Amino acid sequence: MNFRFTYSSLQKPSIIVTPFSVFQIKATLKCSKKYGLQIRTRSGGHDSDGLSYISDVPYIVIDMRNLRKVKVNVDTKTAWVEAGATIGEVYYNIAKKSPVLGFPAGLCYTVGVGGHFSGGGYGILMRKYGLGGDNVVDVRILLANGKIVDRKYMGGNLFWALRGGGAASFGIVLSWKIKLVDMPSSLTIATVQMDYELDSTKKIVHQWQTKADKFSKDFLLFVRILAGNSTTPGMINKPSLQATFFGVYLGEIDKLLPLVKKSFPELGLTRKDCTEMSWIQSILLFNGFPTNSSLDVLLNRTQSVMFSFKAKADYVKEEIPKDVFEKLAKRLYQVELGTAVLQLFPYGGRMDEIPESETPFPHRVGNLYELTYLTRWVEKGNDSDTENYLEWTKSAYSYMTPYVSKNPREAYLNYRDLDIGRNNYNGSATYEQASVWGSKYYKDNFKRLVYVKTNVDPTNFFRNEQSIPVYSS
Repeated sequence: MNFRFTYSSLQKPSIIVTPFSVFQIKATLKCSKKYGLQIRTRSGGHDSDGLSYISDVPYIVIDMRNLRKVKVNVDTKTAWVEAGATIGEVYYNIAKKSPVLGFPAGLCYTVGVGGHFSGGGYGILMRKYGLGGDNVVDVRILLANGKIVDRKYMGGNLFWALRGGGAASFGIVLSWKIKLVDMPSSLTIATVQMDYELDSTKKIVHQWQTKADKFSKDFLLFVRILAGNSTTPGMINKPSLQATFFGVYLGEIDKLLPLVKKSFPELGLTRKDCTEMSWIQSILLFNGFPTNSSLDVLLNRTQSVMFSFKAKADYVKEEIPKDVFEKLAKRLYQVELGTAVLQLFPYGGRMDEIPESETPFPHRVGNLYELTYLTRWVEKGNDSDTENYLEWTKSAYSYMTPYVSKNPREAYLNYRDLDIGRNNYNGSATYEQASVWGSKYYKDNFKRLVYVKTNVDPTNFFRNEQSIPVYSS
């Protein structure tokens, strides 16, 4: 969870319910309606602005952690996943059943599927297979009227809304049916670390901007830049900006090397930068575990270090001028070394093929990459520290305004950001009010989401600071 929201001054829930059955969830819904309490449904608790477990008005938290079964069917290449499961538990259960099946969701294994799938859910397989939400084929959800429906009975509009529009606006998702994807028995992970202070590295990062979205669908190359201690000879242990390129290729090293040599020779990728491993081993690696670790580590729902964090995201349509990006990177020195990160995650491939209106997640063709500003820190009981990190994120985001998407400035729902707009104190809002933030997350899909909400939850029972509103009569 985000430890930024553990302050004693924050309003606490009237009740925390950890149900073991759907019957108990239905009873909680009935109770909350009777006593006028809002509901916050918590899957993994990673909401960037805490909306899955905090509220300004009296509320109940339904923590789904006890409902986390994952049933994998290798023959049909599908799995039913209960809403309390984490991504790690999904990956664990798939890997236990088959070494050549996977799923295109995120990397952080402690994130809950409830929010991740319903906000889109991007990851290292998205250029090949799209988002997690794109690969959801059925949903079971409890509606405000007490009925439980699946895809067959909910209708196409609600099924559409749940795969990128934020399920918390429409009901309580009980389980997801996902379509598994084919994986090679061995894939290649490439890692190239460079000193960003060098002009040659700045040039390579600049060139990456217009190349990474055009690579083969089988290859994804993302970049992280952070301030740390230099490993460059003559600069050892001195503060320095480090740029690390992480590549994921769905194939062998011998096929990756000529591909990169042809399409991005500037990277200078060599065989020693590459390691072949299974898909599930790559998940272990990206989460900081040795690749020979027991898969049981993916079942741990608790982060090893209790961080507070804040994230914002932008979508980049045209290359950012080299000098502008250099100034953005220099801002990483403004906070403690290693606590702020810039991540550049490429689009293209399958993401270019899926229409903007296919799901509520509209960020498809036309995007070079997603630019994420992330700060993580350990709480020290000092409010000024927290404010400094939040201000750093806001300042970096503001600086980039002229160079990213416009009209609207697009945002990613799973990096929830109340700075871009919010509903009224009690979660209600007019269409015009909510469209301030809604157009940024959903673009033209926002109007259809409001239509679905009005039909599914006309009394606006399921609401929060950024829930989809209903049309006023």
